[in-house]
Amino acid sequence: MTATPLSPEDISQRYRYWRVRLMFSMVIGYAAFYLTRKSINFVMPVMQIELGLSKGDIGLLGTLFYLAYGISKFVSGIVSDRTGARWFMGVGLLMTGVLNILFAFSHSLTALLVVWTLNGFFQGWGWPPCARILTHWYSRNERGFWWGCWNTSINIGGAAVPLLSGLLAATWGWQAALLVPGAIGIVLGIWLCWQLCGTPQQQGLPSVGKWRRDPLELRHEHQSPPMGMLQILRQTILQNRTIWLLGVSYVLVYLIRIALNDWGNIWLAESHGVNLLSANATISLFELGGLLGALFAGWGSDLLFRGQRAPMILLFSLGLFLSVTALWLAPVHHYALLALCFFSIGFFVFGPQMLIGLAATEYAHKDAAGTVTGFLGLFAYLGAALAGWPLAQLMQQYGWPGFFAALTLASAFIGLLLMPLLMAGISKRDLHSVSS
Repeated sequence: MTATPLSPEDISQRYRYWRVRLMFSMVIGYAAFYLTRKSINFVMPVMQIELGLSKGDIGLLGTLFYLAYGISKFVSGIVSDRTGARWFMGVGLLMTGVLNILFAFSHSLTALLVVWTLNGFFQGWGWPPCARILTHWYSRNERGFWWGCWNTSINIGGAAVPLLSGLLAATWGWQAALLVPGAIGIVLGIWLCWQLCGTPQQQGLPSVGKWRRDPLELRHEHQSPPMGMLQILRQTILQNRTIWLLGVSYVLVYLIRIALNDWGNIWLAESHGVNLLSANATISLFELGGLLGALFAGWGSDLLFRGQRAPMILLFSLGLFLSVTALWLAPVHHYALLALCFFSIGFFVFGPQMLIGLAATEYAHKDAAGTVTGFLGLFAYLGAALAGWPLAQLMQQYGWPGFFAALTLASAFIGLLLMPLLMAGISKRDLHSVSS
């Protein structure tokens, strides 16, 4: 029996229903991934003392985690694009919850390293399904705004975990700060398996470009004919110079973001005598700034630059350079100024972090959103890995001044790397004006 064609009103109603449901589910689900990912960062000063961990041990935990995460993100991106399995993200979250609970009962360095590396592997299952959904359910001329809305999940989870972990650790010990996020991850992982879906076409709907009559989206769909995954990987990703420029800049963005997130509370405690709860509250301001920065970056690139991401990334990289420099040179023990600097860095680092991933999906094949963002994840978590053991070695040699010198240089190079994208965008607009 042939299905009755849907009326335009029915199509719009179904699109509105699924877009709200998917966005809500992705925000809650990915925020939960942050609870199970960052749970140890904010009890690390306590763990360091109780378990006798050195800065090198802490750095090694971070480096192995981020390397496993980056590799998993790429592999799971390919799998997610090929299968489109609705349960993929939920199962990943469930497993990270289980591993958080196992980590709470691990005490030897070997056990800690093995369990946390496995956690990094399953953490990589969270992002590619989100990239796939964002690319297929939200069109080009609005995607910056919706991508920014999704990006708030990072900051919601990032802001909640230091307060939750700090309170649990102060009341019941550091193990509780891993057990509770683990239980939350298990419950929400099961819930996610039922909440998500595949592409609009799998729901009997036209593509989002046709539904919204978006010329940029329709052009992207036209430029993304059916291709095998190996061909997509080779032609639109590995041979795409723009993707490589975005990837190298991602290394620097993640180096800054993860360094401040992972080492910030230890720096506040050691250099400024800030207690654990106050230091974690300051890191929450970093995440709050990131939430606002990502929203503004997405909205601004849609409305101010007509979907061009490079100009907004460059503006944010300038603000990031000034903010990191200000934190480095802030007056000693001036807590309010330190907190303001953390907020400002969060604002300016999460804008590029969000927009670089978004830009990559728009420069690659439409059916490879998970793959290309997974490929960028290799670069991102190379940067995150550099913020672990290698940065710890730099600090052992040059102290905290060496730490901030590295971050300041990284922020300066982000804008320089992306200048070719800005110039290419200007040339395209000029050519379009002449032809008009």
